[in-house]
Amino acid sequence: MTEFNSIEINNIDPEQERKEILKHYRGLLSVCRPNTSQDDRKKIRQAFNFSLQAHKDHRRKSGEPYIYHPISVGRIVVEEIGLGATSVVCSLLHDVVEDTDYTLADITEYFGEEVAKIIDGLTKISGIFDQTNSVQAENFRKMLLTLSDDVRVILIKLADRLHNMRTLDSLPPKKQLKIANETLYLFAPLAHRLGFHAIKSELEDLALKYTDPDIFTSISQKLEESEEERNRFINNFTLPIKKVLNEQGVNYRILGRTKSISSIWGKMKKQEVPFEEVFDIFAIRIIVDTPEEREKADCWRVYSIVTDFYRPNPDRLRDWISTPKANGYESLHTTVMSKKGKWVEVQIRSKRMDDVAEKGYAAHWKYKESKSAESGIDKWLNRIREILKTSERDALDFIEDFKLNLFSDEIFVFTPKGELRTLPIGSTSLDFAYSIHTKVGDQCLGAKVNHKLVPLSHPLKSGDQVEIITSVKQKPKPDWLGYVTTARAKGKIKASLKEEKKKIAEDGKEKLDRKLKQLKIDNNQDNIQKLVTYFKHQAPIDLYYDFAIDKLDIKDLKNYLSEQEKGGIFSYLKNPFSKTIKTAEIKEPVDPIRQKLKEKPDTLLIGDGLEALDYTLSPCCNPIPGDDVFGFVTVSEGIKIHRNNCPNAMQLMSKFAYRIIKAKWYTGKSIAFLSGIKIRGIDDMGILNNLTNLISSEYNLNIRSINIDSNAGTFEGTVMLYVNDTQHLNNLISKIKKIKGVKLVTRIGK
Repeated sequence: MTEFNSIEINNIDPEQERKEILKHYRGLLSVCRPNTSQDDRKKIRQAFNFSLQAHKDHRRKSGEPYIYHPISVGRIVVEEIGLGATSVVCSLLHDVVEDTDYTLADITEYFGEEVAKIIDGLTKISGIFDQTNSVQAENFRKMLLTLSDDVRVILIKLADRLHNMRTLDSLPPKKQLKIANETLYLFAPLAHRLGFHAIKSELEDLALKYTDPDIFTSISQKLEESEEERNRFINNFTLPIKKVLNEQGVNYRILGRTKSISSIWGKMKKQEVPFEEVFDIFAIRIIVDTPEEREKADCWRVYSIVTDFYRPNPDRLRDWISTPKANGYESLHTTVMSKKGKWVEVQIRSKRMDDVAEKGYAAHWKYKESKSAESGIDKWLNRIREILKTSERDALDFIEDFKLNLFSDEIFVFTPKGELRTLPIGSTSLDFAYSIHTKVGDQCLGAKVNHKLVPLSHPLKSGDQVEIITSVKQKPKPDWLGYVTTARAKGKIKASLKEEKKKIAEDGKEKLDRKLKQLKIDNNQDNIQKLVTYFKHQAPIDLYYDFAIDKLDIKDLKNYLSEQEKGGIFSYLKNPFSKTIKTAEIKEPVDPIRQKLKEKPDTLLIGDGLEALDYTLSPCCNPIPGDDVFGFVTVSEGIKIHRNNCPNAMQLMSKFAYRIIKAKWYTGKSIAFLSGIKIRGIDDMGILNNLTNLISSEYNLNIRSINIDSNAGTFEGTVMLYVNDTQHLNNLISKIKKIKGVKLVTRIGK
């Protein structure tokens, strides 16, 4: 259910509010107008009136009328995704069935079958995307199943999530953090995979604003401060290129596109450099307006002009025009050296390619004659349906497999007959076999890559030509799961192994039955379940399988009986006439953590009464006082405290939201916490001495360990030390940066 603001809103002028609502609606109509008929606009008006009436008593958490949200989703659907009138109607109605008394039958009556079908898909999956709930794996699988019906369902939900992220300020911090992590975990990669580059970048930026606000603000400010200088550089760089393009009569646009904040932060972390040393903060994009049959030739002509003025880096040429990415992306990328000694990325593409890059597969619908239109979204959806069919019951395994295929870049390999196949990076010859056909994968003995014999686990590279060698006697083996990366191959291998295990387990079942008779134990469901528990299996099939392969035998059953003779929990089993204990009579042990949290439901105060709750500071991010943190209730290690921007936070909050508890630091007493810093610089006499003196003497801190490596005049090292809080650590980092020779100091895990 959508979360509404229950607080009474006072001092509202109804007439003024009505005018504002109409202003929003007219804004939606104006963006729809160029591509809609009068009849379309009539349907949009009908949907607006219907939604306005349905949501008349609803308000968002910000206090504004709820109708603003569906109107905004409709605008995103038109302007940023490129869909038509039917999708606008569905956007206006997307919360009506779930949040009001209107039913799907009402939608069918007023708006017809097509709209009702999409609204039904949106309603079925709305709980996953709603601000009150976390995205759980099983629900996400259900959401993907709706793709089989109409891809507009997922596109409208993507627009819904984008608007929710844009208006996240009005929610409390805990919900902001949870929704931001959900967005990073699934929605940003989903937008990327569907080809919506602009939406993906904005989702990542908005998520960073809440997961790491200090970093977001810092990079935003630096981008603003350097904007004038950047524009001057772009103008000077493009001046000679424009001159030649004008002389040759090329119809073009040149844009200077700044990288997204999250992308810049990713570079800073990966390369371990400050903002000032990220050189490719922007890219030059040259968009050529040319007929589709001339696109490739004209893009290479522009490339030739650019490289006449600036020397290209041959290792950084990317030709996605000849071989588009699996999400439909087409462009020519090169990195060239400017006259000022800076590397500059130049992207060259046609107007059609730019539309597809910005608006994803939806843009293909405007170019129906396009060769690549057929091969785009349908192939991807077929791949998803394949994963859905072959996935195991464990939904979390499914999510990991799906995300693996969602995130990964592609390689392009060829069959012996020259047919091109796209696979995720890291795919092996066995993945390739399963991509051809399940039977080919199941019977795969090995492969020839570029005419050389290779094992099943051989990783493939773009351009490889692969021939699969099969045998009817071959069957999938458990170790094959370690040879594959694609969800399809994993699913097929697991399904085959399960089928094989079932056959073997049938023999084991008969074997166990004979042994139970020997020991005068009834072979009934209760007793089998108790044996499953005793031998630490997950299901009876595992028990039968172990007896079939002689991993368990009669001596194990005798050990089991001797345990119960000593008064174990299963002692009633030996006597078949003893009373069967009902499951309800065996009480689960009370979880002491949950019990204490019920007794003290407020925010967990870290550092206050260490004996009250069993918690530890997680070593993956080493939180210290001053960090924004949360608690995670583990299965066996009590509560673990993580930083909000911990590398593992995204997965924990997305998968296990029900285990997250609020936490904050108790500042009543001074406690030392372990933290670490990474230092890089020019190796100089006495630098280690200066460093340890500063930490130990001036700051009076205890050093736990120090590790410095020097190499060819430079050094790199880590220092683990005990500090009181983030302010204490930040002051130390600032002081270390002033030591002669030190070039970079960062906190470990930042």
